[in-house]
Amino acid sequence: MRNELLEEFAGFTEIDSVSFGERRMADLLKEKLRALGFETEEDDAGSHYGGNAGNVYGFLKGSLSGEPVLFSAHMDTVEPGIGKKAVFQEDGRITSDGTTVLGADDAAGLTEILGGIRRVLSSGKPHRDIEVLFPIAEEVYTKGTRVFDFSKIRSKEAYVLDLSGPVGSAAVQAPSLISFVLTIHGKAAHAGFEPEKGIHAVTAAALAIARLPQGHVEEDTTLNIGLIHGGTATNIVPESCIVEGEIRSYSHEKALSYMEAVRRVFREEAEKSGGSLEDEVSINLVAYHTGEEEASVKNFRRAAKKLGLFGELTETFGGSDCNTFAEHGIRGIVLSCGMYQPHSTREYTTVEDLEKGAALVEELILGE
Repeated sequence: MRNELLEEFAGFTEIDSVSFGERRMADLLKEKLRALGFETEEDDAGSHYGGNAGNVYGFLKGSLSGEPVLFSAHMDTVEPGIGKKAVFQEDGRITSDGTTVLGADDAAGLTEILGGIRRVLSSGKPHRDIEVLFPIAEEVYTKGTRVFDFSKIRSKEAYVLDLSGPVGSAAVQAPSLISFVLTIHGKAAHAGFEPEKGIHAVTAAALAIARLPQGHVEEDTTLNIGLIHGGTATNIVPESCIVEGEIRSYSHEKALSYMEAVRRVFREEAEKSGGSLEDEVSINLVAYHTGEEEASVKNFRRAAKKLGLFGELTETFGGSDCNTFAEHGIRGIVLSCGMYQPHSTREYTTVEDLEKGAALVEELILGE
């Protein structure tokens, strides 16, 4: 069982599966699910974004009555993610060769879900209905689950394996994330001969930025302006300036309120100078908090205790497909799956984490 788990992980990491290029991963996962007895289907999510694959859904009928359970891990990886290969180190770590990410985010989650299901089936023990959802494009603001038909999902208890850190902790809270692109339109003029005839868009943007707090604007809310583009030459008054940023908050209402404040400040500074503002705002994630009374939290704590895991409940200031699940009434949590330093060429996981993750999935399925 251990060798099968490690071989499967290595196989997943070797598949090129960057966002919107998940075709080979989707085909392999459907094949593996069918071999386990799942009914599978793939939607058309990729066609919404010019991708080559859709979200993969699977259902396995159990022999027990009661509520079904949903497990999820995403199929895509970040860049640099072409030509990945798992390297097994003597100390139990699994790394890349240092030129790419490893892809443990989220191949570790995929491996542990399938490994846990195999353990259940091999045990011969009765189990409840199992659902799996393997989305595309999670790394680009959960675009896969954004277009998934959630009427297919029967579960209200869900586990998303997509959190860094050792197996045995789970995030029950995640923020809203709003990104924005604000363009101040001014007026070009020769900067040497007649600058007074221009409307300096960069100056208007700078004045707006100076009025806004950055970083932790409140304990549970951050605001950041990360990109500024303006002007075409040093001898031309800038005709436009584009400012890009994001807001995160554990309160969706606060995130919306800060977004309105940012828009208002930029509009005021643009109009003071005689310019105008164009804005593009995207709500990428909606905040959620899964309470301790929910089945996912209770079952996780019970399973962790039985397996001798710490069972820590925490929060994350990043997002996952669990945000989308919560919008559709599915009260899930995000499980750590033993990925470390994700989104970097230093990413790694461990043999021990993969084994513990599979055991945890098994217990979550079989538990009371």
